[in-house]
Amino acid sequence: MPDSPADPARVAFRPAVRDDLARVVELIADDAVAAARTGSFGPAHVAGFEAIEASGNDELVVAELDGEVVGVMQLTFVPGISRNGATRLLVEAVRVDARLRGRGLGRALMEHAHSRGRERGCALAQLTSDKQRPEAHRFYRSLGYAQSHEGFKLPL
Repeated sequence: MPDSPADPARVAFRPAVRDDLARVVELIADDAVAAARTGSFGPAHVAGFEAIEASGNDELVVAELDGEVVGVMQLTFVPGISRNGATRLLVEAVRVDARLRGRGLGRALMEHAHSRGRERGCALAQLTSDKQRPEAHRFYRSLGYAQSHEGFKLPL
């Protein structure tokens, strides 16, 4: 990885492959909020990857810069009945390598997500972000996302 600032125009987006998975888990678990719930790379992550790969409505996307995976996100296309039968783009697990944050890569990642959503006919993009991530909330608001709902979770 070069020491110079990253140019988002040099970032390539592609579907993740099995060989990317350890790096993907490392990126996702790169903060205290996610580390405990993500764990260390192992069989559960492989099973999750295989389920995403087999699904026609899920994509695990990596951002690559100079041959290194520097970002990741999961996209899920959710068909629905509400909103006149609209399909929603659900964006999850958005992470950029900590060394490259603040250089436009997150914005490029999200623009790619929105482009994929439009290609799939989505009417709406939505995401959740942990309440302990105020910087992420500022970032998503800067992209035009509105904090319109309260989210609820229940462990099963």
